[in-house]
Order: sequence, then structure tokens, then C-alpha cells
Amino acid sequence: MVYESRLNEGRLGPFKEVRIDPFVSEFDMGLARPLSRSVRLNGFATCLRLEQVYWDILREMARINCCSVSALLSHVDREVHLRHGGVKNFSGLVRVVCVVHSLKEGSCVVMA
Repeated sequence: MVYESRLNEGRLGPFKEVRIDPFVSEFDMGLARPLSRSVRLNGFATCLRLEQVYWDILREMARINCCSVSALLSHVDREVHLRHGGVKNFSGLVRVVCVVHSLKEGSCVVMA
């Protein structure tokens, strides 16, 4: 038992207490569930797989911009092609866009 404890400590480092627990009592594991949705990006149908929390943020961003989620994603797709020649991981880009939006707004996402 002591050997196993030292073995795990060597791989992961000594356990340190976390100051901010991400699993607060209201934490909803459903937000981490990935969902695939069919969207149209600039006229082309595709499937995008994101966790529920990102779909919620996208819905809020679309509401703020008075457009659909597909229109918002088409804008992101068009802009990344115009400004940077495209991106290899569009889902990753969308996640980053959502996080940056949330940080900029300083707001929490309201879950429907």
C-alpha cells in the first residue's frame, strides 16, 4: 500500500489541496455531455460536436447578435478563412471563441 502510494506520487506529483473546487454543489455534469448538431456553414451542411455548455454559449451569442447559431458559426468560419486561411480544428476554435466571449462579457451562461 505504501509502495503504491509512492508510485502514484511519483507519476502525478504529491497531492495538493485545490483552492477552488470546480465541482461546486450546483455543477451540472450534463454540460459536459457532447452533442452533435447539424449546422450550415456558408451554405454547406456539416456536423459539429460540442459539449452542451458551448451550445448554450453559442445560443446566447446568436441571441445577442439577432441571428441563428448557424449564421454565427458561418461568420466564424468565414472570418477564420479570410483572416488566417482556415483552421484545422474548427470545433476547437469554436470552444475558444465561446470561452473568450464568456471572459470578455464577464458573465455566467444561463442554462435553459
